[in-house]
Amino acid sequence: MKNVTPKSENGFTLVEVMVAGLILTVGLLGLAYAYGQGMAMVMSSQQDAIARQKAREAMEDVLTARNNDTLTWSQINNVSNGGVFLDGPQPLTTPGPDGMVDTADDGSIETIVLPGSDGSLADGTSVSLGGYTRQIQITTLSSVLKQITVTITYVTPPGITQTYQLNCYVSPYI
Repeated sequence: MKNVTPKSENGFTLVEVMVAGLILTVGLLGLAYAYGQGMAMVMSSQQDAIARQKAREAMEDVLTARNNDTLTWSQINNVSNGGVFLDGPQPLTTPGPDGMVDTADDGSIETIVLPGSDGSLADGTSVSLGGYTRQIQITTLSSVLKQITVTITYVTPPGITQTYQLNCYVSPYI
């Protein structure tokens, strides 16, 4: 009769399997969270781009009014300081007859047309910008220097309130 020696059994214990499963679960949850955050960023990128553009447009209105002598240096101020720009956050409206936003003669809530599936505006969708507000704050720093701050506030699809702020220093000289 042969002498049989028992072979050692190599394998994993139940504790090792549970630890490996826990590590795998934590890794997968982290990956799912990162994916969710990425999707939230993609969903809010359109609103972010709109906010940046609307802040730039407001700043250009102020600078163009100065360059074209539409406004005097003293009129480039908020209403509370004797100027023409409304105080506090205002809804995004179309410019009034003066051609500038956030003044007393503004029109209705602005809408924009987003490109359709083929990239053209022909089959695009019209979107109201009623969820956005804009504040133009003008601070006089000296007799020849003002700081203009345009702040756009909006809510992204996950329901998070965001702000975009654009600052500029301006003098009466072109």
